[in-house]
Amino acid sequence: MNIEEILKKSKKIVITTHQSPDGDAIGSSLALFGYLVKKGFDVSVVVPDSFPKFLKWMEGAENVHVYDYEENVVKGLISEADLIFSLDYNDLTRVGGVGHLIEKSTAYKAMIDHHLHPADFADWMCSDTSSCSTAQLIYNFIEDFNDLDLIDDQIAEGIYCGIMTDSGSFRFPSVQAKTHLIAADLINRGLNHSRIHELVHDVNTLPKLHLLGFALNEKLRVLPNVPVAVIAINGEELSRFNYKKGDTEGLVNYALSLEGVEMAAFIKEDDNKVKMSFRSKGDIAVNEFSSQNFSGGGHKNAAGGVSFASFEETVKLFESKIVEFLK
Repeated sequence: MNIEEILKKSKKIVITTHQSPDGDAIGSSLALFGYLVKKGFDVSVVVPDSFPKFLKWMEGAENVHVYDYEENVVKGLISEADLIFSLDYNDLTRVGGVGHLIEKSTAYKAMIDHHLHPADFADWMCSDTSSCSTAQLIYNFIEDFNDLDLIDDQIAEGIYCGIMTDSGSFRFPSVQAKTHLIAADLINRGLNHSRIHELVHDVNTLPKLHLLGFALNEKLRVLPNVPVAVIAINGEELSRFNYKKGDTEGLVNYALSLEGVEMAAFIKEDDNKVKMSFRSKGDIAVNEFSSQNFSGGGHKNAAGGVSFASFEETVKLFESKIVEFLK
């Protein structure tokens, strides 16, 4: 059964996305939400945990249900759903406690994603690893239904925000000619693209910029004998700068921008775990490195990982494992 037939039979739809939602997760979710609402569906958006303040300007963001704060509401929505969309993730382990609810649900499950190695949990799957973002796939989804004329400001802003943030403002190798054509079409439909850039990137706080300065001046290191740069910040240091979710977004890219550096890592102490972001250039497959060593994954040149060892042990482990990986 194709997705069009499933949609026709669905009365209640839930859109879900991954933990620590980023611009692509929220942008694609709200774009699909806006489109399905226009088509007359009863739609809800669910996220496992909160998302950064710099994404809360998007229309519809105030209606997103956060599992960490509204557990019973989310349980009710998923239990009543006829159709569940999984956006920007391809494994139920990426959605925390929401994953167990989806797994138990009898709803039809549809996945739209651009990450490698999808797990076998969806009844219908749109998995395109060549796409720079899930938001681009949402545009394609709307296009496949011949509904591009339904794209309004809300839908356009979600798609553009997702593409812009997941493509590094259109500079990553995953950007295709089609990506620019989509952006051009959205602009032709009235999108104010510079406004989105400002709302995402030009909303820094003084503590956030002080943290950036500290990270670059005190914590940035280039490892000996390998083209790898690392920034590692512990919990005490984050607290010192009144850390808020999203304040370290993009830090890893500063490390990668160093001349001669081909891979960068940002290591951050979090509640009961250590989170890691990896970026690379060329043929260094950070998704493979993360999968092999830090229970992570992602794209060839952009991936994440997690460690449940101490912060200090994790930093040492990373430094030893990356040397082995690059041999």
